[in-house]
Order: sequence, then structure tokens, then C-alpha cells
Amino acid sequence: MAPSTTVRHRSLDGVSYRLTGPLDLALPGTSAADISIGGRLTEFTAGPRSLADDIAGALGITSFDSELSFRGGTLRLASRQEYEPRSGLAERPVLVAWQGRKYSLVTRLYSVTVRDVLGLLRTLGIAEHDDGITLTPEREAGSAFVRPATVIKEVPGLGLLEMSEPTRDEADELPPWRGAAVPSGELYRDTLSDGRTFFLLSGPRLRATLVPLGDTAEAAPDLLGKLHVTAED
Repeated sequence: MAPSTTVRHRSLDGVSYRLTGPLDLALPGTSAADISIGGRLTEFTAGPRSLADDIAGALGITSFDSELSFRGGTLRLASRQEYEPRSGLAERPVLVAWQGRKYSLVTRLYSVTVRDVLGLLRTLGIAEHDDGITLTPEREAGSAFVRPATVIKEVPGLGLLEMSEPTRDEADELPPWRGAAVPSGELYRDTLSDGRTFFLLSGPRLRATLVPLGDTAEAAPDLLGKLHVTAED
């Protein structure tokens, strides 16, 4: 059996997920969160420092238009005209990337100026930790998380694991059958609308879904039984 390893991934709302087990846990994780800022819904994604450049490259952006120091990191902005084929409309969304020492934070905004971007980001406390980035919305400025942030991580040989703290409704909406007891809580096996198998892992502060990759579905219950996931502040 492979030696047990431990990694931590912090979500944008501050929860640190500690994963321990004899699995390949080396790949980085990302965190995503929806935040309402003055009534405007904005999605943020955090991940390794290279995430900003990777997303820019995928959008065909070869360089950023501006860079400035902001909240202890570097704020980089770039826009590129995009066409909507069906409507024929053209838009210039702004790619917003904040980069710290090890991690980056990315979002895309429409119909904004640099001043708008700075005003929006000033309603959020941005902090970089050893295990990720956190955002602290200022309620007085009308900013708040819409739902718990998620952490998404690929585990080779297992699949794509998505973790979050359960909402009150989710905590009460477990499958009607009994789950299998595992170190992290209860493990349920279910089926997606397209017929694919997925697994739900439920713990006191944890709601995690696993979508197996390739032909790993049959091995997943045993592997999940060897993986210990805890949510910590």
C-alpha cells in the first residue's frame, strides 16, 4: 500500500479541507464561489498562481493591458472583443486576475471600467494563506457569499472530487437509503441524469461529490474508504 499523504486546500470562504490517505493527492485544487456585490452576482475562481495565465491563454489573451499593486498582490486586467454568433453582438469582457505569492484569483466582468473593477474588489478582503486564498465580503458594502464556496480537486485513479460545507437544506436532503460508514462520514452511491455513477460523501461539515473518471467507478468506494476528509477553520 502506498504511504499515506496529507494535503490541504482552502476554499474562498475560509474552510480548509484536509485530505489524508494512501492516494496520489499531489494535483492542485481550485475553489469557486458566487458572491453578490451590490446586487451583482460575480463568480470567482482561485487556484495555483499559474491559473491566471492558463485562463488568459484559453481565451486567446497573450498579454494583460494593465498591472497594479493591490491588496498585497498584483492585479492584472485584460479585455478582448468577443462575438456572439447567433445575435451578432460584440462584447469586451474584462479578465480580472489577482496574483499573490503562490495562488491567484480570477473573475470575468462585463461592461466595466478599471475604476469599476477596483470599486468592486474593495468590497472584498483578499488574503493569501499557505493553502489558498480567502475572500471576506463586506456586508456594509452590500457584498455576501450566495452559497458555500466549493473546492474541486482531481484525484488520479479516483475522479473529480468537489467539496463544500453543506447548507441546511442539503444536510436534510440525503438519499433515502443508508450510506456506508467511511472515515469521513457516510458514503452514498447514486446515478446522474445521464446514467453515470457518482458518489456522495456526507460528514458533519462536509458534503462532497465524486464523479469517477474513466472506469474507476467500481474501485471508488474502496478508495474513498481510505481517504479521510475533514473541514477545518
